[in-house]
Amino acid sequence: MKTILTAAATLLALAAPVLAEGDAAKGEKEFKKCKACHKLEEGAKSTVGPNLYGVIGRVIGTYDGYTYSSDMAAAAATGTVWDAEHLEQYLPDPSKYLAGLTGNDAAKSKMAAQRVKSAEDIAAYLASVVK
Repeated sequence: MKTILTAAATLLALAAPVLAEGDAAKGEKEFKKCKACHKLEEGAKSTVGPNLYGVIGRVIGTYDGYTYSSDMAAAAATGTVWDAEHLEQYLPDPSKYLAGLTGNDAAKSKMAAQRVKSAEDIAAYLASVVK
C-alpha cells in the first residue's frame, strides 16, 4: 500500500504544471505592453491575439474563437500545455520557440518577439490569473 501511495504522489507531482517562480507584481507591470493585443478577462474578446485569461494549463494554440497560424496549430497538435517554463521560452522569441517545438525551422508566430524584461515575471503574473 505504501508503494502505491508513493507512486501516486510521484505521478501527481510530475503531472502538475510547472509553477512560475517570478514576481507576479513585476509581471503585471510588464504585461501592460501585452494589453495592446491580448485581453486578460474571462470571456473577453481580443481583437489581435487570443485572450490569455487562464492560459496556464491550456494546450498551446487552443483558445476557442481565435484563429491561429498553421504553425501554432502544429504546436497545438503536440499537446504541449502552457506553463511557466514554456512561456519563459516563448515570450522572448515566439518563432524560434515554435520552430523548436514543431521541428519546422521556418515556423512563424503572429506575435513578434518582444523586449521582455523578465519572461519569468510575466509567467508568474499569468499563472496568478486563473479560472
